Amino acid sequence: MSAAPLTFVCLHYWAGSGLEWQAVAAELPTDLAVLGLDLGGFGEAPPPAGGYSVDAYADQVEEQIRARHLSNYVLVGHSMGGKMAMAVAARQPAGLVGLVLLNPSPPSPEPMTDEDRQASLKAWGKRAEAEKTFRKIVTLPVPEAAHQQIVADSLRSTKAAWEAWMRHGSRENIVARLACLQLPCLIIAGASDPIMSPSVHGLETLPHLPEGTPLAILPGAGHLLPYEAPQDVARLLREFASQRLPEPAVAKAAPVKSQAASAK
Repeated sequence: MSAAPLTFVCLHYWAGSGLEWQAVAAELPTDLAVLGLDLGGFGEAPPPAGGYSVDAYADQVEEQIRARHLSNYVLVGHSMGGKMAMAVAARQPAGLVGLVLLNPSPPSPEPMTDEDRQASLKAWGKRAEAEKTFRKIVTLPVPEAAHQQIVADSLRSTKAAWEAWMRHGSRENIVARLACLQLPCLIIAGASDPIMSPSVHGLETLPHLPEGTPLAILPGAGHLLPYEAPQDVARLLREFASQRLPEPAVAKAAPVKSQAASAK
């Protein structure tokens, strides 16, 4: 019996949405599906039923996976979404075959100065601040449509979700949970990320993933890798699926269209 089609279940960055994965999905072959979820309070998703903790978000993601009856999938988490992806993976849900993290928030409290945290809290809902953040965290050229989407996603983030991550979620420590991880993993980092440099991932995240987990560094790229380097991200996802996953996970997968959905 052939494996079910492989799906990349993709979780976005703080103040982003599932739309950030569209350019990556366009670069992948049709036998690799992409499901870009909106996390509660971001994009078009309502607040998580259980609040804004990392576990509440993990519950929401698992619910969406169950609702779609996915039995062969890789979790792909970007920045804030990386921490959520690790929390879900630590639960060892059925059907999960791999974990890919892009510039992830570490499982330990995210390194951030009080000054930066307060500045981020005050930036909610302000277009000028959204544009300023864009100029800071994006280091490679992106299409104007992507620029506008990044700003629009920031402005439609709810205040409750925005503040919850800054005040609490980013400070949660889920390191102890990751000791059980025994599945293929990959970290992808932007060499020029001004938020979290590759060294942060090497010190704060990599030691808590299975031995031999690679750290792929994309030269010149900043924090928003799916926008800045979609071809490179897609290439690494293809290689991950073909080289690191168990054979049944990718064997004879039927064509599946890429898809995006809100976690509702």
